[in-house]
Amino acid sequence: MKIPARIDVHAHIVPEFYRNWCLDNRLDTDNLKMPEWSQERSISFMDQAGIQAAILSISAPGVDFATGAEATNMARRLNNHSAETVDGAPNRFGFFALLPQQDVSASLNEIAYAFDVLKADGVILRPHVDGLYIGDAGFAPVLDELNRRSAVVLLHPSELPNGAAPDIPAYMADFLLDTVRGAISLMRSGAMDCYANIKVILSHAGGFLPFVASRIAAGVSPLQTSEDGQRLMRRFYMDMSLSSSPTSLPSISAFADPAKLLLGTDFPFASLERTNEFLAELDAYFAIDHQAVNRGNAEKLFPGRFDSN
Repeated sequence: MKIPARIDVHAHIVPEFYRNWCLDNRLDTDNLKMPEWSQERSISFMDQAGIQAAILSISAPGVDFATGAEATNMARRLNNHSAETVDGAPNRFGFFALLPQQDVSASLNEIAYAFDVLKADGVILRPHVDGLYIGDAGFAPVLDELNRRSAVVLLHPSELPNGAAPDIPAYMADFLLDTVRGAISLMRSGAMDCYANIKVILSHAGGFLPFVASRIAAGVSPLQTSEDGQRLMRRFYMDMSLSSSPTSLPSISAFADPAKLLLGTDFPFASLERTNEFLAELDAYFAIDHQAVNRGNAEKLFPGRFDSN
């Protein structure tokens, strides 16, 4: 089977200044490992994996472990750096802008700068900040502006509000729950319909959302009906990063709108060996449209952004 040139919507950039900032704040732990990254290493991985283009983003912890001007200034510095990286290789990279989410006014300023000046492909959002999840009314001005711009949003998890459990790194279970909580918050609050122009991509195929969809369907709906809950859940896009095992793919493909499944790798937070294993498992699975998942759905989500080779 010929695999089309892939578009990776879940790939991370780790500038050295950001990595050092996280290390200085003692965030290189079992919960939030900070890998080394370079443009050359990223392109080398992409070339051997058959990836034409990757949309880069800043992974957890983002900037919201800091406060005030420190967080706002770091978000601006990171977005400028991402835009410079894209400018140097526009057919290989795009980027999701990072917002200082704990400050709504600063987030609105960063949205305007990211889209109007830097020409970002979308934004990356955390499911919660300081324990308040994304559907909270206090975040509504940000969602309203993203809706006005018909923005693409990558919802990317981090640690849970109360931190990780002893001896269980956050990425093993808490990240998945954080994504599910964020999705539920958007649905139960009515945000998915109120801000229907926003295209939300759930990281890691929605965590365990496909597996529990029937269980929670009525509860996620403002109408409290299973039918409406299922409709809302199928509104989400899902990137397939680290979600290609023989046990996970049947659930994902049975649950999701096939036009909203996207390729993601989570590189470099996922190792080269793990990403190659994931891609091989995905390529071998017969019950999906490989052209759509690897490329076609992303081309429709970002029209004209990445021309075919």
